[in-house]
Amino acid sequence: MEITRKNFKQTLNFVIESIKDADFLAVDGEFTGLDANQSGHAMPFDTPEVRYQRVRQGACDFLLLQFGICTFHYDTEKKSYEARPFNFYLFPRPYSRSGPDVRFLCQSSSIEFLASQGFDFNKAFKHGISYLKPSDEANLREALQQKHQQFSQFSSPAFVTPDGVSQGTSKGPVTIPDEQKEFIKEISEKVSDFIEKSTDNSLKLPSCNGFQRKLIYQSLRAQFPSGIHLETQTGEKKERHVLVTRIKSEDDMKRRETEKQAAEVVSIPYFKNIADWSHTLANTGGFLGKLVVGHNMMLDLIHTLHQFFYPLPESYAEFKDMSLSAFPKLLDTKLMASTSPFKERIMNTTLADLQKILEVKPFQKPQVEMPEKFTKYSVEKGPLHEAGYDAYLTGICFICMSNYLGTFQNPSEENILPSSPLIQPFINKLFLMRVQDIPYINLASQDLIPNRDHVFHLTFPRDWKTNDIANLFSPFGGSQIFWIDDKSAFASLHFKEDAQKVLQSLRKGGTVYTIRTLLQYQSSQTDGQTQSRKRSTANTENNVPNKKRKCLNVEAAPFVSRSITPPIPEENTVNIDDTNGNHADSAKAMETESNNDEDKKKDDQMFVEPEVW
Repeated sequence: MEITRKNFKQTLNFVIESIKDADFLAVDGEFTGLDANQSGHAMPFDTPEVRYQRVRQGACDFLLLQFGICTFHYDTEKKSYEARPFNFYLFPRPYSRSGPDVRFLCQSSSIEFLASQGFDFNKAFKHGISYLKPSDEANLREALQQKHQQFSQFSSPAFVTPDGVSQGTSKGPVTIPDEQKEFIKEISEKVSDFIEKSTDNSLKLPSCNGFQRKLIYQSLRAQFPSGIHLETQTGEKKERHVLVTRIKSEDDMKRRETEKQAAEVVSIPYFKNIADWSHTLANTGGFLGKLVVGHNMMLDLIHTLHQFFYPLPESYAEFKDMSLSAFPKLLDTKLMASTSPFKERIMNTTLADLQKILEVKPFQKPQVEMPEKFTKYSVEKGPLHEAGYDAYLTGICFICMSNYLGTFQNPSEENILPSSPLIQPFINKLFLMRVQDIPYINLASQDLIPNRDHVFHLTFPRDWKTNDIANLFSPFGGSQIFWIDDKSAFASLHFKEDAQKVLQSLRKGGTVYTIRTLLQYQSSQTDGQTQSRKRSTANTENNVPNKKRKCLNVEAAPFVSRSITPPIPEENTVNIDDTNGNHADSAKAMETESNNDEDKKKDDQMFVEPEVW
């Protein structure tokens, strides 16, 4: 269902009821850009905190133009889901001069991509739903209250005294310039005819500029000290005009002015968005009680928090607290698909490809129905990269993978609901794109901290190729190389125990190249950003303290919390056959290290992941 500002008020209650009835929700967003600048690009050895700072900058610079929500309700009798996808067009148009006038950036590649997918920018800008963050709404209400106190009933333009001076102000009448005299004369004649001859209750005067409206207020109140009420209104094309309305008495005028001021407060276009829904439904088991599913959803989450809730905090810890306060139960289907037992069967985790893979064995296409109002979307054919449809596909993928987990139970379970313990290991973990040794951000607990002593940062001449870098490390068993730009790269040793040998040997390279540890590189980045105050809050790198660090236990099961019993007992776990293939994700756009056969277990068990994905 498409929702714009034209039908938002009429459909809001239906959306809320759909959320109340849902077993889980899927969400997706479309943005005007992804990477704020060069420092906003994802790097292969980012820490979760550094990645948050990179994405945070983009969320502050770019705009969420389209937001999709798809509710899924399970019918126990039919043993099928009912899906209701909603596609919201958004645009934060300014409410008034005192309201926020949002500035935002556009990234040409993102705009080109949305245009190639048929995104309707005219609909977003013209009919997008207006919204305000709670803090902006509070500021706007306060500004209106101050305005109403300053221009009370007896000092507003509608109550200018016959001598042209507003009560409560020292400003006197404005002299009418010669070029405006004919215009004011015509306005006075129209109003005179309206009062004497017309039976209508109101008269709409021609649109005009602010100075002309000031002259109209002054002249008409002097000419007609009683019997009419004046009010400025804004048309569909932002043109402004004065509306003249008949009144019967001074009390009637005061009543109209009071109603006008009250209407200004009530008509604040505060988009009843996720934040408002969550507060409204919190005490009824509504949105806050639902599982919210997204695909590679870190961007979606951060943009949603920033635009609908409160400004994003600088502190990474505060961001995690803020996320769980707004959405206590999150699940990322891209992370789920990148984990055993799915990653051995899924070679591509981009959303469209993932949905197609999950339709065939060993997976099974779920039974999902849609009411008549939602027939635009179907799994077979739909507008990819439209937020509502992508949210729908995300929900379909979640159902497929959830049900697949049920096949490992003894006895097998056909339908796994979002409340099942099998889903718990994936809750509140966000997929971390393009990071080799930290698969996810853990919103509810401490993030994984891998040992990166074997990773080095190099700078070298512009004409160097990959082979030139590889030759440096070939005496030490080789390395995996990650280019940063044409003059720098990261190198990760295959044999981690040789890290000290590398430093002792390669630091003798003279002026041709430089080499340093990843920790030294991150420290220098942090120091440089601290000196530049403009970027210190958005791009500060995480400096790991020089003390003994907790290394990632390769044998550990990062998806099983120590406080939660593993959902699939050891005796009921089915071993997954080794496919001997690398996980090829087209969205990663980087090399992925393959696991050596001698280091890989013959029997990969569910939720037990190697250090390098």
